[in-house]
Amino acid sequence: MTEWTQPTGLSAYYGASISEFLRSTENEILGQLARAGVDLAQAQKNAFIEEIGILHDALQDLDGRIYMEFEVPRLASRIDAVVTMGTALFVIEFKCGSDQFNRADINQAWDYGLDLKNFHAGSHQADIFPILVATAAERSESYWKEAHADGVRPPACCGASGLRYLIESALAACGAGPRIAESWAAAAYQPTPTIIEAAQAMFARHSVDAISRSDAGAKNLAVTSRRVDEIVLQARDEGRKSIVFVTGVPGAGKTLVGLDIATRRRETDNPTHAVFLSGNGPLVAVLREALTRDELARCKQTDKSVRKGDVAQRVKPFIQNVHHFRDDGVRDTVSPPHDHVVIFDEAQRAWSREQTSNFMRRRKNVADFDQSEPEFLVSYMDRHKDWAVIVCLVGGGQEINTGEDGIAGWLNAVHERFSDWQVFISPRLTDSEYSAGEALELLSSKQDVSGEPDLHLAVSMRSFRAEKLSAFVKAVLDSEVAAARDIASELIERYPLAVTRDLDEAKRWIRRQARGNERFGLVASSEAHRMKPHAVDIRVDINPVHWFLNDASDTRSSYYLEDAATEFQIQGLELDWVCMTWDADFRRHNNSWRYRSFRGAKWQNIKKPERQRYLLNAYRVLLTRARQGMVIFVPPGDDSDPTRQTVYYDETFEYLKATGVPTLTYRGRATFGQA
Repeated sequence: MTEWTQPTGLSAYYGASISEFLRSTENEILGQLARAGVDLAQAQKNAFIEEIGILHDALQDLDGRIYMEFEVPRLASRIDAVVTMGTALFVIEFKCGSDQFNRADINQAWDYGLDLKNFHAGSHQADIFPILVATAAERSESYWKEAHADGVRPPACCGASGLRYLIESALAACGAGPRIAESWAAAAYQPTPTIIEAAQAMFARHSVDAISRSDAGAKNLAVTSRRVDEIVLQARDEGRKSIVFVTGVPGAGKTLVGLDIATRRRETDNPTHAVFLSGNGPLVAVLREALTRDELARCKQTDKSVRKGDVAQRVKPFIQNVHHFRDDGVRDTVSPPHDHVVIFDEAQRAWSREQTSNFMRRRKNVADFDQSEPEFLVSYMDRHKDWAVIVCLVGGGQEINTGEDGIAGWLNAVHERFSDWQVFISPRLTDSEYSAGEALELLSSKQDVSGEPDLHLAVSMRSFRAEKLSAFVKAVLDSEVAAARDIASELIERYPLAVTRDLDEAKRWIRRQARGNERFGLVASSEAHRMKPHAVDIRVDINPVHWFLNDASDTRSSYYLEDAATEFQIQGLELDWVCMTWDADFRRHNNSWRYRSFRGAKWQNIKKPERQRYLLNAYRVLLTRARQGMVIFVPPGDDSDPTRQTVYYDETFEYLKATGVPTLTYRGRATFGQA
């Protein structure tokens, strides 16, 4: 089982003062790298010898420290060299023998610099200069581009002989400030990985606390994981059955907690083996493919003959579609599942009795099925004669589709049929956004319900720049203008946010903001049927694997800003930067929200409260997908088109301005709207 340790600073396989490095021979440095665990196969050894020689020439008579093979856990990689001098931090990536400056290599250097700036405490105040050294290149860049607002420069490219000049010109460009301390490398490393990065790291046997934030301002994910783990072990030891409800704001890390538990108990011969289940098809597909690609690359380092299909089969039991799990229980009505511990992601999206029965009758030819999905899943786990644990990961305001029962479906099932199950709940399950009210009261009146403060994740981990994003979005959707504006005044200091009537300008803004391999994309409501005049057609069904995982050379990827992902395809996943399109389906009118669905040739009112809730939640999902910043496009409308009248959009645009969202000018600069 994984040890629960507090994340510490980054580490390098070699670290020394520059003067000590210059006094050392290449064999002495290679010896230290080897003793630290670096594989010195001949090709790697030759590369190190070349790098050491270039660095020796470039650092003569300079004062500072150098680190080689510097680990970056979030990116599951190592930086070739990091050099600190004064206020300057140089991130150096070598491509030995290359005479080309490839875009992928430039982005890699940029990613390293951004990772240190954003997540390494010792680097927050540093001037960061990423450098790509193609050792056989004949030309070198002779100047540094202007630094971004966070102090990270775009990478500079050079050949072996140009490194010294770039270092000198960088030092000349540095402003006054505190010198980088000798203890820099030991400073806290507190990353907030994407869900894909986190899944890959945990599948590779890293614990959640090694790859995520641990600062006092954020709820440590490890605390919640540890508490759930204790409940699992207690149920096993006492022969009890327990159900656990973990809550959290959007992006707080509920899925990370589930993946951590499943990863640490993924061996199928372990009696506490756990499986991660999700009804979110795109999430399952993307995570499975990401894990398969990552594991395949790792396996090929030692076995070139390994097949992708074999790797995929090893990944498959770890993350499963909840509907497939359910269908196994329907086919065999007696046997319990293999798993004693199951984790249901987005448990509030489980189907109601009506939806499940209707599906079973139409699609599975099971005429007499009369249970909600939560009721059946608990009954399936209840077949175990000894013990079982269900972990429900609950998102507030996340139900977005017809037939989703909310968390009340689980509470009612336990109350009505499984009174012997222990219940552990987050104390925030009583909040209105979880819609547990009456069902929770009924359950608590007849059953032992234990409130567990550690089962709530209160701070968004998705946006390391903006812990207040979820609160801002909630205020916007709840029509709390003053509260939204107060939050926005703090939010935009670190989280670029803008609104515009020009989609082309929005796309240009997104492309200017993104750096390195930061991923950006276009999103829209599944009801946004009148975005077609702007070449945004939500009827085009994207492939989420290509959209989320493929690089900028693939037209099917999110980078092209051509195909929009809807709330169904992006829920549970995230981007660094989002270009959100806001159609007339969800619009402001007379200071309140109006709900519309486009049918035939016109917009029609949505009258059913549950459908109104689904649409509002769709916009909540879309507005909370960006980790680093977002631009919102509200169309200008066209009075010659009765389906896109300007009145359908103008009040929404003015409302967003009133909540504190800056507007983009034609030059792409943001200005504050007036309340």
